[in-house]
Amino acid sequence: MSTINNSEDSKTLVRKAYGDIAEQTKGAGCCSQKTDASDFARAIGYSEDELRTIPQEANLALSCGNPTAYAGLKAGEVVLDLGSGAGFDCFLAAAKVGSTGRVVGVDMTPQMIEKARELAKKHAFTNVEFRLGEIEHLPVADNSIDVAISNCVINLSPDKPAVFRELHRVLKKGGRVAISDIALLKELPEAIRQSVEAYVGCVSGAIAIPEYTRMLEEAGFNNVKVSFRKSSSSICCDTEDPLGKALRKHFRENAALDDYVASVYAEAVK
Repeated sequence: MSTINNSEDSKTLVRKAYGDIAEQTKGAGCCSQKTDASDFARAIGYSEDELRTIPQEANLALSCGNPTAYAGLKAGEVVLDLGSGAGFDCFLAAAKVGSTGRVVGVDMTPQMIEKARELAKKHAFTNVEFRLGEIEHLPVADNSIDVAISNCVINLSPDKPAVFRELHRVLKKGGRVAISDIALLKELPEAIRQSVEAYVGCVSGAIAIPEYTRMLEEAGFNNVKVSFRKSSSSICCDTEDPLGKALRKHFRENAALDDYVASVYAEAVK
């Protein structure tokens, strides 16, 4: 497996991998090899009604949970989605906040932003907008957001404290965070930590659950809770896809990815 040299290298690799996925070419992103995106979405917590609300083309099977199910979204709220991809959770949030609410999606991959904007226009979502930008430097005004969501993206950031500080900056007082992500149960083997495939596959960039809690608290959040949701077997890539094959080379016969990473849900209040 090839290795990552620095934070800019990681961003370039992630942007390339997810740009390929947006263009429906062969990618190495988290869960990008799942063959049935609807079945995958149901397995991680999306209901049939929700899937009928979302444009099918927006579901790229890149999720590790359903943050909108726990966010308690209300009509009229302003929602921010970090790493919005093709707009999957944004379109669902838009339906929940209604015509008096608004949803802003931020993603650093131009192809994803283009795809999301095309889908918003095609399916007449008038209360959603998509902005190109990095989640460490959000193109969003201070104190302007009611609820921030994210789905299997913060693990990809090389500077997670900056992401949490930015979240705190853009939220209104009393604003809340609802994040689905991948977190570590224990330290990964060195070969996995340095692996490009494991990084863009949402594994080697993950942090431990206590570290997740600490970073949110240090960013200024209150009522921080990070809870275990699902084992990795239901949210990470299949053993026969490129990531699965790469990981399999570096785990002992009696060890599995489930021993190391899990899907978690993080919530906090400003």
